[in-house]
Formats: sequence, structure tokens, C-alpha cells
Amino acid sequence: MLCCSRKSKSVAPIDNTPEDGNFDYDLAVIGGGSGGLACAKEAVNLGAKVAVLDYVTPSPQGTKWGLGGTCVNVGCIPKKLMHQAALLGESIHEAVSYGWEVPSHQDIKINWGSLTESVQNHIKSVNWVTRVDLRDKKIEYINGLGEFKDAHTIIATMKNGSKKELTAKNIVIAVGGRPQYPAIPGAMEYCISSDDIFSLSHPPGKTLVVGAGYIGLECAGFLNSMGYPATVLVRSVPLRGFDQQMARMVTNEMEERGVKFQHKCVPISVEKLESGQLKARWLNTELQEQHEDIFDTVLLATGRYALTKSLNLDAAGVTCITSNGKIAAETEQTNVPNIYAVGDVLEGRPELTPVAIHAGRLLARRMFAAATQQMDYENVATTVFTPLEYGCVGLSEETATAKYGADNLEIYHAYYKPTEFFIPQRNIKNCYLKAVALREAPQKILGLHFVGPVAGEVIQGFAAAIKAPRVEAAASAAQNDLLSFIEEFAEHVEDEDSDSTDSESESTEIPERALSSRKHLQPPPTIKTSTSTRWHSVLMMLKSISNSANRQPINTVLNEIGRGSLVIQDIDYENIEALIKFLENFKKL
Repeated sequence: MLCCSRKSKSVAPIDNTPEDGNFDYDLAVIGGGSGGLACAKEAVNLGAKVAVLDYVTPSPQGTKWGLGGTCVNVGCIPKKLMHQAALLGESIHEAVSYGWEVPSHQDIKINWGSLTESVQNHIKSVNWVTRVDLRDKKIEYINGLGEFKDAHTIIATMKNGSKKELTAKNIVIAVGGRPQYPAIPGAMEYCISSDDIFSLSHPPGKTLVVGAGYIGLECAGFLNSMGYPATVLVRSVPLRGFDQQMARMVTNEMEERGVKFQHKCVPISVEKLESGQLKARWLNTELQEQHEDIFDTVLLATGRYALTKSLNLDAAGVTCITSNGKIAAETEQTNVPNIYAVGDVLEGRPELTPVAIHAGRLLARRMFAAATQQMDYENVATTVFTPLEYGCVGLSEETATAKYGADNLEIYHAYYKPTEFFIPQRNIKNCYLKAVALREAPQKILGLHFVGPVAGEVIQGFAAAIKAPRVEAAASAAQNDLLSFIEEFAEHVEDEDSDSTDSESESTEIPERALSSRKHLQPPPTIKTSTSTRWHSVLMMLKSISNSANRQPINTVLNEIGRGSLVIQDIDYENIEALIKFLENFKKL
């Protein structure tokens, strides 16, 4: 996840002059997730005395976990591991096409128990390392449920019911969120959520996923790929907030792989049968028709809410949004000057681990190092880990249209063919990329969208270019995208662009004819992933071809990105000059 702060706001340093009274700690952090821990560790590195309170209330199905927050225990980490398990299963099926002798497809199946055991063992190792790290840094870890007594006092309720009171000059709320359960019969009693799926003691079997946000689609995707049939109830549109054309590519691919979608549907009830299976009923709101089916598992992915209700915010004077419990704090500072918030608990901020980590570190520096740099929440890259991944950065076409008007935009897009899809003859019709740009020169890029293999890796190089005017500046300031290889990309950028100067181009542009414009769409150039080629070598090759009498169609690398590249195949000779211009301009960013 790219989240740097090159263009972020600066404010006056936080006033840490002593107040009347002594405090037990300089900083108390309520919540042991990614953002809270990052803030606590940075603060102690700057000389502060710090305590971290963390307590996990079991899910309605009794699932609980250790220190580290949602990402480590029931979010990004186990989700990506399950996604990888699904991809490996698909690779085994395709291996025959590449010459591998494997058992028949009927003999290939997932061992759910072995998978969940491996995933949970990894998570527990991270929990342990995190606790050891806090001990080594002399951060006091309190395994208790914290609530405010006043603006400087916290009461921690321990596992055994005993209470511990502590005071702190500064307090950070980093409690994150939990899955929302719809108010229907059987939801709390019989349904699971993302809190439970990664440690489920039995194979999920035929599964109904209620909700078509990124969590719902990711879970439905990896379950279906593992051989557990999945049906998704879609209330309105899939992947709300994302580019809807790209969202349709994602769901089209899932449907073609066997995932069923029930559109314009909301759940009515879930009933447990004598067999142990679950009968789910739902309503098609468009047709006003009721439907039902029997499932082994019903997984709810209908949104999340912030865990602020138990904090007794009123005692501290902190205001929050009633509907979702989130806190509005533009600079992470709440309406109470010494109380702050980071991570998923913030209203209107990306619910992404690297964002919370970077925001937490910057907050600690403002509190204890007289720093002024604020977190920049704009243009943060993100990836949806569906069977065919979707990576994006910047504005969707819908958002850009609402902000700038359709007549002021140019939409560039193309289909492409991943090389690895050729031999097994995999479906390629949903591999797609899009660039949303202003029409007026120099056609500043507002958003980039990519659906295809390893989209999380592919989008990173482009994210750096959009995030800052000069690529090497963004790469040096950026935080890592979760579970991707931004370090490798940054290293390549610093290698190749060390000679760029401040006088060079300050805009992120789309070169003429680099992709097909929607308004002048010819059969689009075919773009695929391929082996990386260094930019200077590509430029030399293109210039050589441009000066040559040989004007046959060519294959050439358009842009190196981490471990893969975008490649344009069968380019007409007249496009070579445009590609040369593109690469020369890209080096100047």
C-alpha cells in the first residue's frame, strides 16, 4: 500500500508543555492493532513512556485472537494466505498444460484442517513476536478492556474482572472495528463473519456470502476456488466506492468460475435445520420476490462498525458519529486536545493497514518530536484479492466524472493477454486496464485501474507516479503496500532515475496514444504481463527500431513494474515514437 506524505499538510507541533498534575504515562494507546502499535513504538523511540491496552471481545461464535489487531489475526494476513492457497489449487489444475504429470482433477482437493492450522500457527507466531517487541521496547502491555474515566484517565477491565486505573498526558484511540451483523433472525446465532472464517474448525462447504464489498467478494472467491460452492447476495452494487466498470470485470470473472450472484437481494432470516445445515431466506427488492436455499455456512460481510461504544467517550468529552461509532478527526486530533485517533476508527479515511501505520508514526512524531508533517490520505493504492485481482490508485471514473464533469475527462483503456494464460487457455476477456485523465493537456492522470494477475504488485509503480510529481521522491517517502514488493520497485526507480532534476516535468501525464481513448477506440493494443526489461534498454531498442528500415510489428516492454511488466504486442510502426516519448516522459516524473 502506497501512502507517502510528500504533499501532506503541515501544522504547528503539538503542544506538550506540562500540565498540572503528574501522569503515569506520556502516552496511552487503546488498541493493539497496526496503527496503535506503530504510534506506540515510534513514541517510545522518541523517549516517551508508553502503555498499550488491548482486549479482544469474542465474536458471536466465540472466536478470539491475540495481540496485533484485525490485519494480523482476522484480516489482511490470513486473507492473503487463503487467497494464495486458492491460487495454488488453480495452478495445480493448469500444471498439466505445462507438462506436469499430476493426479486427476477428482483427486485434487484442499485439506481445510491443514490449511487453517498452518494459517493460525503463523498468526500465533506474529502475536508472540509482537508481545516480545513491546517488552523489548519497554512498552507496558495491558491485556484489558479500556474505557475513559475522564480525558486523562483510563480504567482497564482485566480478564478476571479486576480493574486497573492509569493516567496519561496523551491518549490515542486505535480500537479499529468489527463486522456488522444485520438485524435478522438467526444472524447472531448461526452466521459467521470474517472474524471466524480463517479459524473455522470444519470445512465451510456450500457457503452463502451476504454482502458484495471487498471482504465478501474475497471470501467468496477463495472459497469457490477451493471447491466450496459460493453464492453472494448483492444488495445494491458490488464493490461500492470502486470503479464500477472494473467491478463488473471482477464479478464477471467470478461468475465464469462458478460463483453465483443474487442481485438486488437482502437477507430475511437464517434457520438451523435438524441436519445442522442452514436455511437462508432472502428478498429480491427489485421484483419483491422471496427465495430460499440450504447452505452449510452463512458468512456475513455487510459492513463494519467502530469499537467506540465501550470506551465511554462521553466521560472524556470526545464526540463520535452515532450511526457507525467513528470519530471525525481531520488531523487525528479529536475535539478533546490531548486525545487522538488513528486507523479504522476514523471517519472518511481508508481502512488500510499501511495507512494506519504511517498515520500512527507521524502522529507520534508530532507529539514527541515537534514535527509538523500530517498524513496525506489522498491517492492511496489498494488491491482487492479476488480470483482475478483488482488494483487501483486515484479516482474511479464515477468519482472523476462527478468532480470534473464527463466532458473534461479522457478515459484510456485496453484489454490485455497475460502470457501465463496462453498455454492453459485461461479466460482472458476480463483482463483489463483503465486510466482516467483530464482531457486538457498535459492530461494529468486522476486514476489508474488494473484487473489481472498480481494486480497488487502491478499497481505499485504507477501509484508512485501518481502520488508525487517525481517518482524517486514518492518511492523514498512511501510506505510499503501490504504484502507486495514496493521495495524492489523503489530500488529500480532510484537506479534508473538518479539523474532527474527539479527542472523536469512536474506532471503525471498520459503520453499520446499510449492506450486507446474511449472516444477514439480502435481495436486496442494487446497488453500482457511479461519478464522485466530495464527502461534504458527499452529506449535504446525502440530508438534503434525507429531508425531502422525494418518496420515489422514488434513486441516491446512499455513499463517495468516490480516483478512484472506491461507489454504491448504487435505495435504498428507509427506507435514507436509515441512509446519512446512515453518512456522518456516517465523517466522525468
